[in-house]
Amino acid sequence: MSIEFLLTSLIVVATPGTGALFTMAAGLARGARASAVAALACTIGTLPHAAAALTGLAALLHTSALAFQVLKYLGVAYLLYMAWTMLRDKGALTVPEDPEDDHRPFGRVIASGVLVNLLNPKLTIFFFAFLPQFADPAAADALVRMAALSGVFTGLTLVVFLGYGVFAAAVRSFIAARPRTLAWIRRSFAGAFAALGVQLALASR
Repeated sequence: MSIEFLLTSLIVVATPGTGALFTMAAGLARGARASAVAALACTIGTLPHAAAALTGLAALLHTSALAFQVLKYLGVAYLLYMAWTMLRDKGALTVPEDPEDDHRPFGRVIASGVLVNLLNPKLTIFFFAFLPQFADPAAADALVRMAALSGVFTGLTLVVFLGYGVFAAAVRSFIAARPRTLAWIRRSFAGAFAALGVQLALASR
């Protein structure tokens, strides 16, 4: 495992994106346990992309304009939906009056977290382009090595997202007691999801 791979992966994972935003929103809304569930769900959402890259399905997205566009616009629609629900005060970023009330079922958090990353075709293309740089595709053990690299990358994703979630949960009480601050954060998160949706809509293969 090269230090270059670890550093590059850490930079990519630590750059705030949809998964990090969703994990922080869950932490602000429902506390540390919800943020941990969100982090795990977002990480799970990356696994099909890694599997697609390993099995060659990424090549289909790379060469088929229709497949790429269909998945891309599903992702765009979901990101815009996330932005709308947050802006309407019905989404993940809704802090209850009791900051300790984080015992509600996590089904919606899990589903949303998985979909946030699952519906992003750029992740499949990323794995498809990223992994071969650190493993010789012609080597006899190339598949095993790329699978190991994928595992390390997803592990780093989980750890970094947990860090984002813990931070959000730590400031949760402060946010819950300040409705104006909460409203500003909600609008910021909604704007960020909308911007990521527009960025994905403009993305090419």
